[in-house]
Amino acid sequence: MSEDARTTLARVEREEAELVLPRFDVTDAWTLGSRMREAAASARLPIVIGITLGEARIFHSALPGSSADNDGWLERKTRVARRYGRSSYGVGLSFRAVGKDFDTDARLDPVLYAAHGGVFPITIAGVGMVGTVGVSGLPQADDHAFVVEHLRALLTDIR
Repeated sequence: MSEDARTTLARVEREEAELVLPRFDVTDAWTLGSRMREAAASARLPIVIGITLGEARIFHSALPGSSADNDGWLERKTRVARRYGRSSYGVGLSFRAVGKDFDTDARLDPVLYAAHGGVFPITIAGVGMVGTVGVSGLPQADDHAFVVEHLRALLTDIR
């Protein structure tokens, strides 16, 4: 693993530890999703945005230029975040850090699971993971960074 990859993995692990919310409900989901959609529309990003609580999809938006393929990627990345309890990007980086390939070494169907950046667990302090927030449509590092930026802003607002 290159030094850049190690640095990226360490940063993602810090983000996962940092972005723990004091609360999260459907109103917070609407706020987060709406802000993400507004930012994406302003930047003309061709993404889909999805937020879940438990198994329920509570926010979804598709922006111009996105497609059903992005919805498929979002679902696959969401399954990874749910299964591993961490960001889909962090999971993929962790496999690569030890010289493994997620698609073959995770022993999960790659048609259903994708360890690519873009989905982040919604974690509540003292409770644990309660849902996910994610996007798909940009390169994986950019998908991840977009979600982190907006989760960080929400955390600042609701502290």
